Amino acid sequence: MPSNINVKSKRTSSGTPSSQSKETKRTFASPAAQFLYDRYVGEDPTRVEEYEQEVLNADIARKLYALRKKAGLSQRELAQKVGTSASAICRLEDADYEGHSLALLKRIADALDRRVDIRFLPTKKLRTA
Repeated sequence: MPSNINVKSKRTSSGTPSSQSKETKRTFASPAAQFLYDRYVGEDPTRVEEYEQEVLNADIARKLYALRKKAGLSQRELAQKVGTSASAICRLEDADYEGHSLALLKRIADALDRRVDIRFLPTKKLRTA
């Protein structure tokens, strides 16, 4: 499920002293996508956070789907290997699902002869001139 929208993320400072002083400003290759983001997400910290969470959920769902398909397994077959139900696998592959647990992701990774890799990466900060 490749994405045809190129997205770049930039961190900007809003000037507030709280921990929410960093906002993510996304830029899109598509003018239409940029317009929609600016109109419905904009610079509202709450909406930015919600948007980023949805992007993360969709990314996890896409990766699980791709790994399962690459292994040549149906949702039912993967569920049997993991020891869960096919409906649980279906939920995990749904971009709207928010209940990903590390334990279940690890069980899926083990069943697919993979490992889960969690990294904490630094955020890029814009230089001010």
